[in-house]
Amino acid sequence: MTSLSLVTAGAPAVDWDAAAGQVAEALRADAAARDHAGLAPRRELELLRASGLLALLNPPAHGGGGGSFGDAFRAVRRIARVDTSVAQLLSYHYLHLINALWRAGAGQGEQLSRASVSGRWFWGGASNPRDPESQLTADGPDFRLNGRKTFASNASLADRITLRAQIGGGFAVLTVPGDRAGVTHGNDWDAFGQRLTESGTIAFDNVRIGRGEILGEAEPGSAAPLSPRVSLVVPLHQLLIVNFYVGTAEGALAEANAYLRSTARPWQASGVSEARQDPYVLEHYGELDVQARAAAALADVAGAALEGAIARGHDLTVPERHAAAAAIYAAKVQSSRAALDITSRIFELMGARATATSYGFDRFWRNIRTHTLHDPVFYKAREVGNYALNGTITATPLYS
Repeated sequence: MTSLSLVTAGAPAVDWDAAAGQVAEALRADAAARDHAGLAPRRELELLRASGLLALLNPPAHGGGGGSFGDAFRAVRRIARVDTSVAQLLSYHYLHLINALWRAGAGQGEQLSRASVSGRWFWGGASNPRDPESQLTADGPDFRLNGRKTFASNASLADRITLRAQIGGGFAVLTVPGDRAGVTHGNDWDAFGQRLTESGTIAFDNVRIGRGEILGEAEPGSAAPLSPRVSLVVPLHQLLIVNFYVGTAEGALAEANAYLRSTARPWQASGVSEARQDPYVLEHYGELDVQARAAAALADVAGAALEGAIARGHDLTVPERHAAAAAIYAAKVQSSRAALDITSRIFELMGARATATSYGFDRFWRNIRTHTLHDPVFYKAREVGNYALNGTITATPLYS
């Protein structure tokens, strides 16, 4: 994996597509070998830091890149064509950064944003809703945090971690340094896919939390309603996932394309001299290409819907939020199914020799199969139907 020169965050005319392309090209040469080794992605994280992509969404006034959410989605998709794990690292960074900034009070948000840019912070999270809630208790002027979470993606390498914790009869969302005393990283992620995402367990043992690390201006545990903007955090999460699914499908199809042109042999009964001229290969490749195009198109439609909803600010209505979420969940259904199908069926086109470990083509399917199991797609299809028939989205914490 080669190195990158620093793209200065906040420079006046950063080409974010080019920055993401540089990262992707640096990852490409040894993508299969790195996936096979399954080591902590420290070098990969340094590529993201050097590229300036970590600060893409921070405002220029804070020293950040001032990029759009569309820029972020395209960056995630571009990197996913080569390495889905690194694309997940970047997408979850964006999620947890934005979640913190949107929930913070005005001065608190600016302070966090400036510190994130100057420190080139990498963000992670620990809010798996299927685990018991972490507990926050008052301790003099400060608080203490206790709990354990699984699937704490990015957390073991994160400079800052966002999480939700129960306090009294309510909840608080807070940030904590990843290396603070009492924070223990399990380093126990051993799934067959997404091997470089640092998605293992995390434990909090009497961790000190300052009042300034609890996000927002309301009293911790109060039942303050979510702002319209914060209600878009989950759809944002889903659309980031959509884009690394689309990128993975596009990357797998590109690998199959190159292999069919350079290496695959025609079947002896095909009557053609090159595999890429086989009529069955042409038909099936065409079907997969259509699926990829459809997934990308729906992702772009959903991206426009989300950016439109974000632009509404405090004027965003519940029906407008539901319309944006429905567009995103439609894209989630299509991208999940297309990516699973494409990453599996490319082998039918390439043939048995393409299963060699040295190629590592199986990583595309393993990555998609692993990640799609965390958030069952049939629940997203239900929400698409619920919106189409009833005009609403079912409220499910952290998933809808």
